[in-house]
Amino acid sequence: MKLLSSLAIATLALLTASTAYGFEDGTAIKVKTILKTTTTWEGKPIVYPQGQAEITGLTIELAPGGETGWHAHPVPSFGMILEGTLAVTLKDGRTRVFQAGDSVAEVIGTLHNGRNVGEGPVKLLVFYAGSVDTPLTVKAPAESQDKR
Repeated sequence: MKLLSSLAIATLALLTASTAYGFEDGTAIKVKTILKTTTTWEGKPIVYPQGQAEITGLTIELAPGGETGWHAHPVPSFGMILEGTLAVTLKDGRTRVFQAGDSVAEVIGTLHNGRNVGEGPVKLLVFYAGSVDTPLTVKAPAESQDKR
């Protein structure tokens, strides 16, 4: 009887496995992968912090011409540009421009500055995969703020 129960559970698991990973055509649900990566946009591996996991979601708005200031993220963060055009510059001078609809795995532990290069506001939706008591963002020392 125990074997029969185990077989029934295994068969049920196999039959329902396809619905666990995807949706059937014709349903009212549409799924689109917006980001799937093992590296940040600069090519470094994504590594999660130690400790009790803590997920934080933020909406961020940057006025036209506004800048974030030089900062780094000690934890992985993943975002989507909802509106506007954002240029992100690394300390080594590399710049990447993100448009509305773009998704990004942000750089980890790398100083960078975001600047709104469009005419309207930049609106971002960002999720941080951190740990309890770990800051999401660390501002660069004052002497680093003016250097581009």
